[in-house]
Amino acid sequence: MRQELLSLPKTLADDVARNLVMVARLIDEEPEEAYAYSRIALRLASRVAAVREAAGFAAYANQKYSEALAEFRAARRMTGSADLWPVMADCERGMGRPERALAMAGEPEVRRLDKAGQVEMRLVAAGARRDMDQLDAAIVTLQSPELASNSVQPWTARLRYAYADALLAAGREDEAREWFAKAAESDKDGATDASDRLAELDGVEFVDALDDSEELEESESVADAELGTAVSGTEGDQAPDAATGSADVDSAESTSPAESGEPRENGSDQR
Repeated sequence: MRQELLSLPKTLADDVARNLVMVARLIDEEPEEAYAYSRIALRLASRVAAVREAAGFAAYANQKYSEALAEFRAARRMTGSADLWPVMADCERGMGRPERALAMAGEPEVRRLDKAGQVEMRLVAAGARRDMDQLDAAIVTLQSPELASNSVQPWTARLRYAYADALLAAGREDEAREWFAKAAESDKDGATDASDRLAELDGVEFVDALDDSEELEESESVADAELGTAVSGTEGDQAPDAATGSADVDSAESTSPAESGEPRENGSDQR
């Protein structure tokens, strides 16, 4: 990318670079903002392939598939690279044309992809099969040496997850559970929610810890209120002694919250 920007005047290149950096920083968490920065970069340097590619990914992240596809095609014309072929096919899926995505999976460009790109193309093709309600074909599409391999690669978790999800959609729950477990085992970066899907199949229900703490505080407040009422009632029943003018001290001390071990509002016992 830096090499491509050298074709621009330095000041302009710096401005474009800053916007591209912001696209990369924001695209996962704030895709709309990333898209805005990509449009600025595109306005400044539309003839730079890296800018067109970044604009494509920003549009793709915002589900603007037609726009993304146009940018990816422009970048591909400029570079001649096939690297964007899988995401271009996925744009076709996003536009409601899964049959076009499947056609792209059989084009010569796929043979020019590296291993990661070929796995990505397989994922897109399987997704297209599912779009067309061809579940069995989607499962077969994902069956590959990469799926069967015991080695863990950057694409392993996503490939196993897609396979497990397709099996589950086809009603093959036991096999799906096995592959969700394998996906979770290989997913070191949390790229999928395989662990949650596995727990769901096992009938495990996760409870929000924050909700539990709020319920605990509410229970403690009710307990404190009841304790206060009880103490007030006890004190009211003890009339001052006619001779001394004082209450029964021993009886009052026996109902003291501090001595009885009742929790205070902070949840701790004071002894």
